[in-house]
Amino acid sequence: MPRILLLLLMLIAQPALAEDAAEAFEALVNSAGQLGVPAITMTETETGGTYTVTLQILVMMTVLTLLPSMLMMMTSFTRIIIVFSILRQALGLQQTPSNQVMVGLALFLSLFIMTPVFEEANRTGLQPYLAEEISPVEAAQAALVPFREFMLSQTREDDLALFLQISRSEKPDTVDDVSFFVLAPAFVTSELKTAFQIGFLLFIPFLVIDLVVASVLMSMGMMMLSPIIISLPFKLMLFVLVDGWAMVIGSLAGSFGL
Repeated sequence: MPRILLLLLMLIAQPALAEDAAEAFEALVNSAGQLGVPAITMTETETGGTYTVTLQILVMMTVLTLLPSMLMMMTSFTRIIIVFSILRQALGLQQTPSNQVMVGLALFLSLFIMTPVFEEANRTGLQPYLAEEISPVEAAQAALVPFREFMLSQTREDDLALFLQISRSEKPDTVDDVSFFVLAPAFVTSELKTAFQIGFLLFIPFLVIDLVVASVLMSMGMMMLSPIIISLPFKLMLFVLVDGWAMVIGSLAGSFGL
């Protein structure tokens, strides 16, 4: 690598040395091949130019760095984690469950909900690519189709129309013609709205308990005592008696059509 960088700097600094630099670079690549180091080359196929495995691995490692964003923008993770956060606030618990527990639960619940999508993407994209039946680009396009269908099923028409208007794109004839760069933010916006709607419904019973406890304390003249301290056990008892976690998780799964 230091030699390659030096040769590139020489090429930029002095164009007259371009031919010598090219010969030296070719000699360096040949010596690397003799030592068993795979070179990054490009081979021509019937479908066009395809890169070697070395460059494909480099691209794959780059894509892996985008996995957190893809997890938030293309799956059910956003809705689930926001509902859990609002639920914790409604209960009056600041650090329980901890962030690690909530993220872990949201992650595994997202994997459960997205399992049919992952299986379809694996069947149509990954397996044919591993069997060398399609190119990497075709595999990526085929694997993206189940995610597009999932995102379209959860995206509101108003949000989709909003981002089409913002991007000044022409109105597509069908939903399949919608650009992914328009669909992704529309999907996230719809997920945020749905999550806040579910959170509002979760907040109402705990808010009623807070109001009742605050009214009782005020009538007893205990205005210096925080109502949160008294209402917290009652909210926890109510949540446990109605099997709150099962209800919340079941409602979240049902909101995705499961």
